[in-house]
Amino acid sequence: MPQMAPMNWLTLFFLFTMIFMIFNSLNYFSFFYSSEKNIKPLKLLKNNWKW
Repeated sequence: MPQMAPMNWLTLFFLFTMIFMIFNSLNYFSFFYSSEKNIKPLKLLKNNWKW
């Protein structure tokens, strides 16, 4: 029945939107930072400019 086609498009749109949001949230929250124990101190560059 062609009258029911917009309803099918709407359910497909909601399905795609939900899958897209779940995929993005899983990618966002599954990121792990690599903790480095050997943190080097920053070097201070001292420049004596003679004008």
